[in-house]
Amino acid sequence: MGTFFTILIIAVFVNNFVVVQFLGICPFLGVSKKTNNALGMGIAVTLVMTITCLITYPIYEYILTPLGLEYLEIIVFIFVIAALVQMIERAIKRFSPALYQAMGIYLPLITTNCAVLGVAELVIDKAQMMSLLGISSMNLGVAVLYGLFAGVGFTVSIVIMSGLREKVDHLKMPGAMKGFPITMMAACFMAMGFYVFNMIG
Repeated sequence: MGTFFTILIIAVFVNNFVVVQFLGICPFLGVSKKTNNALGMGIAVTLVMTITCLITYPIYEYILTPLGLEYLEIIVFIFVIAALVQMIERAIKRFSPALYQAMGIYLPLITTNCAVLGVAELVIDKAQMMSLLGISSMNLGVAVLYGLFAGVGFTVSIVIMSGLREKVDHLKMPGAMKGFPITMMAACFMAMGFYVFNMIG
C-alpha cells in the first residue's frame, strides 16, 4: 500500500510530465480552453499511457532485451502507441462525436505526444525508476501503476489549466495580455506551484 501511494504522489505531483518535465505541452495548451474537452483529453491520454506501459514493458523485458534488440525500443513503442490511439480515436468518434469534434487534430496527435513516449521510456529504465520511487525491484505492476498515475497527473494539469483559462476569459485586462500571453503566464504559475512538490520530493 505504501508503494501505491508513493507512485501516486510522485507521478501526479512530484514528477508531473506536463508542468514539471514539460512533456505533452501541445495538447496541454491546445485542448485546455474548455474543461469538458480537457477532461476528455486527459482520460484519453491516461488510457493510452496505462495500456502503453502494460504492453511496452513486457515487450522490452521479454522480447527486445533477450534478443539484444533494445535499440529498436523507440520504433516499437511508437507503433504500439499509434495503434492504441487509433483504437481510442475510433471509440470516441463512435460514442462521443461532440468530444471527437472538440479534440480535433489533438486526438490523433496523442500518437506523437512526448509524454506518452516519455512514460514508456521511463518505466523500462529500472535503475532510474527504483531510485525515483525508492523501491528495491521493478516489475510490470509498478510500470502500469506509474503509467496510470502519470496519466492522472496529465489530467489534473490540463483540467486545472482549463479552469484557469475559463476564469481568465472573464477578466478585464490589457489587450496585449489577452489570449496566448495570459495563457503562458497561467501555465508558468501552475508550473511553479507543482515545482514545490518536486522540491519536497
